[in-house]
Amino acid sequence: MKSRSKVIMLIVASVILVVWSVLTIIPMYWMLIGSVQDTKSAASFIPKMIPDVLSVAPYERFFGKTNVMRWLFNSLLISTILTVTNVFLASLAGYAFAKLKFPGNKAVFWVLLSTMMIPAQVTLIPLYILMIDVFDLGNTYTAILLPGIVSVGNIFLMKQYMSSLPTSLIHAARIDACGEFGIFWKVILPMAKPGLAVLAIFTFVASWNDFFWPFLVTNSAEMRTIQVGLASFVYADTTDFGALMAGATVAALPMMILFFSLQRYFLQGITIGAVKG
Repeated sequence: MKSRSKVIMLIVASVILVVWSVLTIIPMYWMLIGSVQDTKSAASFIPKMIPDVLSVAPYERFFGKTNVMRWLFNSLLISTILTVTNVFLASLAGYAFAKLKFPGNKAVFWVLLSTMMIPAQVTLIPLYILMIDVFDLGNTYTAILLPGIVSVGNIFLMKQYMSSLPTSLIHAARIDACGEFGIFWKVILPMAKPGLAVLAIFTFVASWNDFFWPFLVTNSAEMRTIQVGLASFVYADTTDFGALMAGATVAALPMMILFFSLQRYFLQGITIGAVKG
């Protein structure tokens, strides 16, 4: 009876997972199919999942009416810079909180952690005033990059991961007269490669998909990211849904390639924050 119940539970779980997977894939499939249909069909309330005629006209309109290569360059540049700064600074802070003993270590860490409880909407207006009015950085890469140089969530992630690394190697390096930064660079970082890879992937994806902040601090077509550029196809009286779907497909394609290429690191990211030192 127990084996039979296990088989039934396995079948039920498999059916639920298959149904859930199909429901998850449908929006992506709709986006892909909508990008090769005419505008009327793409905007239909009940979409045609198997279109009668395929057309590349939406892609022609998207690439013809926009400076999409500039948008992709901006997204790539911003995402790369934020990924590099977050990986370096978050790992540096994570190492300090996890392995170094200094006055106020726990107090400073908990103060930082408490800032994660503040909703982003609360700090949005003061941050905007600081960037635009105080520093006069409107419509610049600096205004987009500066608030995201490093995040408290990433510091917490690396602190949890580095707490699991052996402290004995650090003591051995100190006996060999290695400085603290040398220990971090030569001992800690090589051991923390899986955690750094997960951090880099999550940061790059979040930066690539960010819409609101770049939209808020930029006002020229040359400074748009690909996500902000897609909003230019939404008008007050009409929307070119075919070109919009084509643009969404172009914007999602790099992330799809990244996910399927590095999916094992995504899976590691589910449990990395739960590691206990």
